Amino acid sequence: MQFHHHGYVSGDPRVQPAAGVGIDRPEELPNEVDVLIVGSGPAGMLTAAQLSQFPGITTRIVERRENRLEIGQADGIQARSVETFQAFGFAERITAEAYWITEMAFWRPDTENPTNIIRGGRAVDDATGISEFPHLIVNQARVLDYFAEVMANSPTRMSPDYGLEFHSMVVANDGDYPVAVTLTQVGGPNDGQERTVKAKYVVGCDGARSKVRASIGCTMAGDQANHAWGVMDVVAKTDFPDIRTKCAIQSNDGGSILLIPREGGHLFRMYVDLGVVAEDSKGAIRKTTIEQIIAKANAILTPYTLDVRNVAWHSVYEVGHRLTDRFDDVLPDSIGTTTPRVFITGDACHTHSAKAGQGMNVSMQDGFNIGWKLAHVLEGRSPESLLSTYSAERQVVAKNLIDFDKEWSTLMAKKPEEFEDPSELEDFYVRTAEFPAGFMTEYTPSMITGDATHQDLATGFTVGKRFKSAMTRRVCDTNPIHLGHHATADGRWRIYVFADAAPAGSPSGVTDLAEWLSNAPESPLAVTPEGADVDAWFDVKVIYQQPHQDVDFNAVPAVFKPDVGPFALTNYEKVYATDPKSDIFEERGLSRDGVVVVVRPDQYVANVLPLAATDELAAFFAPLLSAR
Repeated sequence: MQFHHHGYVSGDPRVQPAAGVGIDRPEELPNEVDVLIVGSGPAGMLTAAQLSQFPGITTRIVERRENRLEIGQADGIQARSVETFQAFGFAERITAEAYWITEMAFWRPDTENPTNIIRGGRAVDDATGISEFPHLIVNQARVLDYFAEVMANSPTRMSPDYGLEFHSMVVANDGDYPVAVTLTQVGGPNDGQERTVKAKYVVGCDGARSKVRASIGCTMAGDQANHAWGVMDVVAKTDFPDIRTKCAIQSNDGGSILLIPREGGHLFRMYVDLGVVAEDSKGAIRKTTIEQIIAKANAILTPYTLDVRNVAWHSVYEVGHRLTDRFDDVLPDSIGTTTPRVFITGDACHTHSAKAGQGMNVSMQDGFNIGWKLAHVLEGRSPESLLSTYSAERQVVAKNLIDFDKEWSTLMAKKPEEFEDPSELEDFYVRTAEFPAGFMTEYTPSMITGDATHQDLATGFTVGKRFKSAMTRRVCDTNPIHLGHHATADGRWRIYVFADAAPAGSPSGVTDLAEWLSNAPESPLAVTPEGADVDAWFDVKVIYQQPHQDVDFNAVPAVFKPDVGPFALTNYEKVYATDPKSDIFEERGLSRDGVVVVVRPDQYVANVLPLAATDELAAFFAPLLSAR
């Protein structure tokens, strides 16, 4: 964390000085806003947290509830989400309070006594070391609290506007604020009162029954699996030995359980198999009582017993897989000619089972994707065409998620005798671990993701996939640093320059590139607004092949140590070297001749280029920069 560059800071450095719309921010929702976010779930709060970093943009987030969420239904936090939390500054704190999933146990009927279950196997959660971050369990409400803290501490001093329900919306063809949203007051002295707010853009994060989705004419298509599950968060006395380990439990004839321990050491969640639902049941399964769910769980756990002492929350749901045909308000025949004004995220556009722990995680990545794009367009950094990439990118991700979840939920519902091999469920879990962890997303070439022409120069940084961090040494203070951990959610593009073998400052490809970045009119840095820090839009870092002791900091080109802040202080934290215990060039398959890796503001690799490919670098950024 960097601070003091504007002068001495004696308080919490996470609290940024109020600026722009954060100065004298009105408590009441204005009549006109740049972005109106509907719904304060994970996707909505992440989108708001991202936009809160831009003090010139008026963003408000409305929520039907009258106050913060107290009990959330989602709890699984995949490693990709923890990477995202790192960018927002709270990964370490939420990790400390969460439950860590390190293994999963698989229980199945005892072949000698099928009425009893036995542990049939274990699987390490991240056997291949795909991420340095753990797989966590923590209540959704706490995730929202952390994003609310980011918003409150941001320059815009943002906070949710509670007690306002989306009623209807009209999108006009022109005007500065073309989207008119009618909201209804919920609770308080003005209960039921309607008001209209006009916005430049609207983001619907209002769940599976989304009114925003309905207002733009989107419908969800898919199927019901006609299989029901009872879910409960409870504390209990039990002799089941793996009650604090994530488990898939299959009984002989009583169904199955997915057991997920919760944070705090005592609470746990169980998804309890309630069986096939008849098509003409008219929703009768939803009347299943908590006592019936507990009894079913005890039957599955035989010979072990479960004495539930307290129920924090419970529900019954039927597995369904649904997807909308588009994630914005632009009809198919208007794509490329019409600017989207309304976007939907999360459950508003994709629904599936809860047992793969994907809902909250994928929804947050929806929010991360659209958040920075809206900011760049509203600030004038990028053309409006950037916004069309949201639906194009995220719909594919949602489709892949639903395909995966269909297979996983089908396996979870199988009876033991239906498996060709008793370890089939365990094998599937291990084989597909990268997908639920959040790391299979791979964006295809577009205006913000290049092709893989030079992929051989950086085989460990796949174009279109998330930037997988690795250890380095920061030259200025010799500290071991995960390179990706300094990429904060500030909306900047990252340009990582992995140096050739020449010493810092000597004639080399790095020196030539640095000169071009600093002075060429075609350089992306040339569009940085006058009066802003030179790294305000582009965060440029260099990683040398030599050990940190052999890097002469004074010889490093100026573009990698820019002057920042009102006192024009040197930013020392952009110059890195290899770590003696972990050579990033070797670990990530980086060319010893040097390579440039461009990373999007949402942490996905956008391009891989040779050091000398300045023309290609300029050509990549040219369509993205409105000033060009």
